[in-house]
Amino acid sequence: MILTNARIVLADRVVHGTLTVRDGRIESVHEGPAVSPGDLDMAGDFLVPGLVELHTDNLEKQLLPRPGVLWPSARAALLAHDAQLVAAGITTVLDALSCGQYYEKSDRRTMLTLALDALRELRPAGHLRADHLLHVRCEISDPDLPRLFEPFRDMDEVHLVSLMDHTPGQRQFVDLGAYRTYYSKDRKWTDEEFESEMARMRDAQARFAGPHAEDILAWCRERGVPAASHDDATTAHVDWAYAQGMAISEFPTTMDAARRACELGLLTLMGSPNVVRGGSHSGNVSVREVAAAGFLGGLSSDYVPASLLHAAWILHADVSLPLWDAVALVTANPARALGLSDRGRIEPGLKADLVRVHIDRDLPVVRRVWRDGVRVY
Repeated sequence: MILTNARIVLADRVVHGTLTVRDGRIESVHEGPAVSPGDLDMAGDFLVPGLVELHTDNLEKQLLPRPGVLWPSARAALLAHDAQLVAAGITTVLDALSCGQYYEKSDRRTMLTLALDALRELRPAGHLRADHLLHVRCEISDPDLPRLFEPFRDMDEVHLVSLMDHTPGQRQFVDLGAYRTYYSKDRKWTDEEFESEMARMRDAQARFAGPHAEDILAWCRERGVPAASHDDATTAHVDWAYAQGMAISEFPTTMDAARRACELGLLTLMGSPNVVRGGSHSGNVSVREVAAAGFLGGLSSDYVPASLLHAAWILHADVSLPLWDAVALVTANPARALGLSDRGRIEPGLKADLVRVHIDRDLPVVRRVWRDGVRVY
């Protein structure tokens, strides 16, 4: 396959030229727009590497499209999720599965089993167009975490584990008022009930968070699986993550935490919806400000797959990041953090995971997507 007359986004520049693919790998990149018979004319559109997504819970959205509505076919939900990803230019995805919860009426325990079963069926069957790997989100204060994590202990598909603590008083919920506001849409606590819940959760955090974190991190070190901290709010949070050998600080909530993660060499992974919306929906630091300060290492689409490429273009246009640096936030940098050296860049010898992007005024439009040289969108 020969793609010509394209603006090819390389690691350090954009060239107008031709890219050749052979046997699923990039064979060569040449400058020059000449079109020969049989070549695919890109008409001046951009060619960027396939996007690499480290943390999306979009699969959970397909399994639970509305509160209380659990979709009857997990395989159909996974196929819908996969279709949204490739349409957004994502060719490698770490499906973030929640391992742990704090309220019995939550559907996440059920969804965990359904998602795993669907992935086990559809991945080997070749029905998935993106490369689906696993990111296990471990709620370390859940007393049941060791049992819930057990199925993952021998799975080669696990490429990232994050340690989360969504209990009151911790990280995202340092402010107990914020905790109550966040959960009040599902739970109507009286003041007495709220105080009782806070006591229960604090007790669980004190008893289980430390031992569970130690167990999961030991497994990560033994298996060579990267680990991530989550919702770092202070430099102390980041220092702890660094001391534990973590590779990623995902969704730091303050500029201080993002700065410290960058200083220590952790990948500072933040949400692309924050960029597209112009700020955080929950009052956290603006990703545009973090990027302008030079502390942003990568982007995750989190809950909106289509936001990933869009955010990269916004950071190029509005924050003046060079285009190749903005694209690296959603390709090369996440791939490098996971040790996936065969993708994330347009270079000879690497996987031919490619996205054709047309710019309509300020909006990047995904026109075609190839994975391993095969068109998937």
